[in-house]
Amino acid sequence: MAQVIHIHPVTRIEGHASIAIHLDDVGRVSDARVEIAALRGFEQFVIGRPAEEIPRIVSRICGICPWMHHLAAVKAIDGCFGVTPTPAGHRLRELCQVLAHIHDKILHFFFLAAPDFVLGPDSDYSVRNIMGMVRKDPELAARVVRMRQLGQMMLERFAGKAIHPVAGVVGGFAKPMSNEERQELQRDAALLLDFASFALDYAKDKVFGRFQEEMQSLGAITTGFLGAVDAQGNLQLYDGLLRLMHPNGKSVDFPASDYELHLSEHVEPWSTAKMVYAKSWREGFSLDPAAPKGIYRVNTLARLNVCDRIATPRAQAELEAFREQFGRPAQGTLLYHWARLIELVYACERTLELLADDAITDSAIRNPATPQAGRGIGHVEAPRGTLIHDYTTDDNGCITKANLIVGTTHNIAPMNLSVHQAASSLICDGEFDEEMLNRIEMAVRAYDP
Repeated sequence: MAQVIHIHPVTRIEGHASIAIHLDDVGRVSDARVEIAALRGFEQFVIGRPAEEIPRIVSRICGICPWMHHLAAVKAIDGCFGVTPTPAGHRLRELCQVLAHIHDKILHFFFLAAPDFVLGPDSDYSVRNIMGMVRKDPELAARVVRMRQLGQMMLERFAGKAIHPVAGVVGGFAKPMSNEERQELQRDAALLLDFASFALDYAKDKVFGRFQEEMQSLGAITTGFLGAVDAQGNLQLYDGLLRLMHPNGKSVDFPASDYELHLSEHVEPWSTAKMVYAKSWREGFSLDPAAPKGIYRVNTLARLNVCDRIATPRAQAELEAFREQFGRPAQGTLLYHWARLIELVYACERTLELLADDAITDSAIRNPATPQAGRGIGHVEAPRGTLIHDYTTDDNGCITKANLIVGTTHNIAPMNLSVHQAASSLICDGEFDEEMLNRIEMAVRAYDP
């Protein structure tokens, strides 16, 4: 008899979701859905607001990555008002962006993902969590907590707030950096780089090696990818062009302002989440696992796939080793975790690069801006993927239209496909157990939604 298996809630993700797995009369998976019921209200909340308020409002979209929404929004309002940030203002914004990536990646890998690998997907759910990690390796847990706190406090000490930031302002940044602040941040960033290198070595030695088959098989699907690169094809987190890579490896680069020419949005009746697809890959949208149309992925694995190289030495060496083992584009869903730690190394290296530039302490941090009618599209690479903020203002500089495509939105469709693949490979004749259901959740956690 047909039945539906509900996994509610999906645990150890940065939000709220459930999974519904539909079985047919003989117990085979006929459909699987990641169901999201959260309200997408910010596109309406901001209508009528003065545009300069928007970067402070939209940081409330996410308590984990508020800096990304803050900076994507302020870049968009720059565009509405026709202002370009000063070089120092630009550098300070990027510094905050990469610093925010550091503590976010530590959070996801060690707090949310690692319990599945270190404690095992078959361990009891009551211990398969961060407290189980603490009990298993208290010294490692203490170091992880210290390093994540250090990343958060670096932002708070310099920019005033680690959560719900206000330092990014139209035309630049709210405060200059002193030499004393710079030196202190350099010391802390060096500690974080040492930890990032340790974390990647630890994961390759103690985690990924034990799950070699699952890294490429669990939730495995074939899709395209989207991420940001600079004009030379280097990985970018704060700026650059968007590169859309077809599953066959061919790609097209375009500015974020042209996103509507390449991407389109779709809504399914059983989810409040938008789904995004590539318009140029077989017109239309399909979640049929046998013939998906236009589906691509974002986030860490996508960024490593689309970039030609990484412009920092340690991360580039790790990228080369990763590609030697998994190819380009790598498709294994659990490889998101590996890519996430390579990006952690890059974020630490890039932090030190930015701080080594004397221009970052220039006192000219902001260009004047006048509210006006216009349209601005800002984007950054959030930990969860390409983040696009699109605003239109009237003559008084108030918002008349808003469209947001957040990182997880791009990955909603591929997450559904990954869940379907994982469930189909694990559930047979209607038989399932707790370990199988957790492995299906692991396919979702890899995307860090």
